Amino acid sequence: MDDVAGRIEGRTAAEIAGSVRTLLERGDLRAGDALPPVRALAERLGVNRNTAVAAYGLLSRSGLVVAGGRAGTRIAHPEPVAQEGFARPIPDPTLPLRDVGAGNPDPAWIPDPTRYLGALAGRPVLYGEPVIDPDLETDARAWMRADAAPADLGLTLTSGAVDAVERLLAQALTRDDAIALEDPCWLANIHTVRLAGYRAVPVPVDDEGMTVDGLRGALAQGVRAVICTPRAQNPTGSGLSERRAAELRTVLADHPYVLVIEDDHFSLLSQQPFRSIVGPDHRRWALVRSVSKFLGPDMCLAVTASDPHTAERLALRLSSGTTWVSHLLQRLTHAILADPEVQELIARAGAHYAARNAAFSALLAARGLAAGATDGLSLWVRLPAPAAAVAEELKRRGWLARTGDEFYLDGPADPHLRLTVHDLTDAEATALADDLAAAITASH
Repeated sequence: MDDVAGRIEGRTAAEIAGSVRTLLERGDLRAGDALPPVRALAERLGVNRNTAVAAYGLLSRSGLVVAGGRAGTRIAHPEPVAQEGFARPIPDPTLPLRDVGAGNPDPAWIPDPTRYLGALAGRPVLYGEPVIDPDLETDARAWMRADAAPADLGLTLTSGAVDAVERLLAQALTRDDAIALEDPCWLANIHTVRLAGYRAVPVPVDDEGMTVDGLRGALAQGVRAVICTPRAQNPTGSGLSERRAAELRTVLADHPYVLVIEDDHFSLLSQQPFRSIVGPDHRRWALVRSVSKFLGPDMCLAVTASDPHTAERLALRLSSGTTWVSHLLQRLTHAILADPEVQELIARAGAHYAARNAAFSALLAARGLAAGATDGLSLWVRLPAPAAAVAEELKRRGWLARTGDEFYLDGPADPHLRLTVHDLTDAEATALADDLAAAITASH
């Protein structure tokens, strides 16, 4: 190990960090290996101690090293980022556990696409043609313009909201740039930021959405982008109040070139109005809406409205026939959404999710427990006991729940469970509420 540490080179923080990365990529450094103390490394390289500190800071923000205080700095063990769609792997497949942590839409409320396949007929689309199908573009512009007022908005299609956010960040940020994320946060955003090597700056979320002081503090730290969920925030279910949205617009008015991404993932299903934090003079912005919550996760399509500059840069990353969204998928999406019966189904689905969440929230309240907002596919339940212990007790009672700690950037402020209950019968919901209360008591 001493020989390997002795091969770290560089005169600047970036060069030193790059040297460590090279040793790691070659296998000369492995998870758990200790790096030289900052003072020793600075003396050997003949650089200022602050330069060595900055180098280790770059590596730490990239997730490559962890600082252990007196134990020193070590190469990090790669930790998988939690994924959406399941609570946790079931340790014993023979256990009859009911998953209430998945966060999925109910298949019963997703329209059957097979009856619309005839709409895919037509001549093949060839290289060099427009990346957006004309019929879908017309409807998408109307959908987005209703809430993104500028007449000169650009329109882009991507393979889902995650793809849209990743491309938006890539065209505006470089590695180690700071980005403001809601805390707790949607798992996919955490995953995207970590993989790209951006520096996440947490902004607390309350019942009215992203907090004003949190955003102000993030901007003071030099964030170059902000991701905000205007309604049905995942995992909390909170949505921006008009007062909060106005306050956030005021804060952002002094930072017009910070890229603001609004991820309106629940859009047509939401029971709350859309409220934007993008002011009329903001220069870099994007509104993203996917169809996965109401047409199903396999319909990988999202529409992004943005300022012309951002749209132009996004277009450079989308070429005909290679990185565009399949025109077959575009035509299918348009055909489904143009059906009045589907539009009615989506409206009823949104009301169903909200009603089931509200009913379960009332069951919890009767047992002295508090859930957050009811918009979205899940409920954010605050616990008076450690979440992991409660989840284990629920497992013994036949429920597979998801703990809230996975969704935080800086560690949970309070213990929570994220529960998906919209597909439970009344009897099942009552049983879960009873078991949750019993699990809390047992975990104490």
